[in-house]
Amino acid sequence: MPVIKKLLVANRGEIARRVFRTCRDLGIATVAVYSDADADAWHVEDADEAVRLPGSSPTETYLQVDRVIAAALHTGADAVHPGYGFLSENAAFARACAAAGLVFVGPPPDAIDAMGSKLTAKAMMAEAGVPVLPGGDATDLDAEALRKLGAEVGYPLLVKASAGGGGRGMRIVESADTLEESVASAAREATSAFADGTVFLERYVQRPRHVEIQVMADTHGGTVALFERECSVQRRHQKVIEEAPSPVVGEDLRAKMGAAAVAAAKAVGYVGAGTVEFVLDANGGADDGTFAFLEMNTRLQVEHPVTELVTGLDLVRLQLLVAMGEPLPAEVLEPTITGHAVEARLYAEDPTKGYLPRTGTLRTLRFPELTGVRVDSGVRDGSVVSHHYDPMLAKVIVWAPTRAEALGTLSAALAGARIHGLTTNRDLLVRVLRHPEFAGRGTDTGFLDRHDATELGGPLLDADGERLHALAATLAGVAANRATARVQPGLPAGWRNNPSQLQRAGWTSTAGTELQVSYAMHRDRVEAEVDGKPIEDIVVLDHGPGRVVLEAAGVRRSYEVLLDGETAHVDSSAGSSTFTRIPRFVDPSTLKPAGSLTAPMPGSVIRVPVAAGDLVTAGQPLVVLEAMKMEHSVTSPIDGVVTELPVEVGRQVSTGDPLAVVEPVDDET
Repeated sequence: MPVIKKLLVANRGEIARRVFRTCRDLGIATVAVYSDADADAWHVEDADEAVRLPGSSPTETYLQVDRVIAAALHTGADAVHPGYGFLSENAAFARACAAAGLVFVGPPPDAIDAMGSKLTAKAMMAEAGVPVLPGGDATDLDAEALRKLGAEVGYPLLVKASAGGGGRGMRIVESADTLEESVASAAREATSAFADGTVFLERYVQRPRHVEIQVMADTHGGTVALFERECSVQRRHQKVIEEAPSPVVGEDLRAKMGAAAVAAAKAVGYVGAGTVEFVLDANGGADDGTFAFLEMNTRLQVEHPVTELVTGLDLVRLQLLVAMGEPLPAEVLEPTITGHAVEARLYAEDPTKGYLPRTGTLRTLRFPELTGVRVDSGVRDGSVVSHHYDPMLAKVIVWAPTRAEALGTLSAALAGARIHGLTTNRDLLVRVLRHPEFAGRGTDTGFLDRHDATELGGPLLDADGERLHALAATLAGVAANRATARVQPGLPAGWRNNPSQLQRAGWTSTAGTELQVSYAMHRDRVEAEVDGKPIEDIVVLDHGPGRVVLEAAGVRRSYEVLLDGETAHVDSSAGSSTFTRIPRFVDPSTLKPAGSLTAPMPGSVIRVPVAAGDLVTAGQPLVVLEAMKMEHSVTSPIDGVVTELPVEVGRQVSTGDPLAVVEPVDDET
């Protein structure tokens, strides 16, 4: 049997750190690989040794099989763990590891091949008696054949990438009118993300639930289902909140789905940790649902911690034991569920703007110390989130005896977190966890589509709270200025000799709201107003550059403030906010022409379907960017004419760069 003494993780971020943690427990030395963009990443520091992969993009670095294997051999590693994403479901990589004498901590290459193509997988599952959805290969079909296949499958339908997952290369198509463009767009995205543009059509189930079964198999014939995870809260077909067990799956249905998952694993000779994903129609009571096979992920899943917390098993440890030829321990073959676990994925993205990813430097990431909370993260204070990789900042996971307790603790952990420097989906996660529909019996995969993202993703802080946050930011800034003052440093911060003169500070919130704060610090009181409206009964009990304590209308509250240049981050029990100071004078050179459309994120221009002088309609795509392996269309906000188009295919753009100018058409001309 092979013995693993040193392990290279062919991945990055939180999954690399997660694998390293178990390796330390088992006394296994660890090796990290890293791109130039990840030179200062946490996973690099966390490993015993690290090897640079020159370049920044995934295709130059983490997806380079030869470079990864060379790094393993150079450091004397005897095994490779692929993590998830990148090379984790790449059969050629698994074979290359074996050819180099390295243990691949994953399933056999043939099993990866079989499940790597969703088309092949569906055919095998149907033969094994596992229910599947109707569909067919849409690659390279002419327009007529494509329309015929679409009609056979029925609308609405899904276009899906055969070689990948995570929502990439996936489109919902409501009618034949948009089918051809949706197939072409999905194929382009699939080619970029998975180097395989094969796409297929599949029946779209209305209001389905996404329920998956964790399986584990050894080389001694042992295959077991480790119960289900519900992953129905999704945006862009990517999971956001996962939990175990499902709130709608009872014992009978759990047994049926578990048996189907085991049959699927055995049909492909599976070994190691894997996940069989099902679409479940369970709008009735528990066990009153039908399910169909979606795909099998031949790797460890992002959401594996919820299974670990309800079973008490370390899935990475089991992967390593199986890779070393050990049989599954007895406690794995007879698993039990204890309590409830919920995981939320914290992303650097803006839900109010179509979940656009956000890049930049993470200034602060702190979670309150609450019982039952686990945080898996690959970033920390000062980490840079680039456009090269997925924008997930952390997975926050909670275990509790009951589902209600788990949801309450997780929402408290997120709401109480200090997250500075990047726009995130934190407030949306809190609202979903507290939403009556989700808190009841869970929900279906269309939940986020049915609910207004502007409302769900907007700040938890209300208008009155925002006013007090703006005042706290102002007072903290005053205190910071006094701390560095060279003239009369002994005077109280904000004190003025002329009591009739109010000092002013202007702020812009992340939502674009402008707040003008006027204040005067007197010896025995403070006078303050925001946007001309006085704040009544306000008492400043303490104020420094990092902390302000206010009593408003008899209620005392502490405000933690982080001043970062012209930006102020404020956290309190009422919520969190970020303000940017409004300059007193505007530099004319920074002004853009009216009607300008700018890049919402860094990326590469991959399509420009219009030309200068074209008449366009509201919602029409003008420029298509590729960032973080996905396509993002910049559309016209109005009916008008394209007067400027300063970009071309292949150009790299940064956030805020001009992409196009659209002006309304003068009807009189």
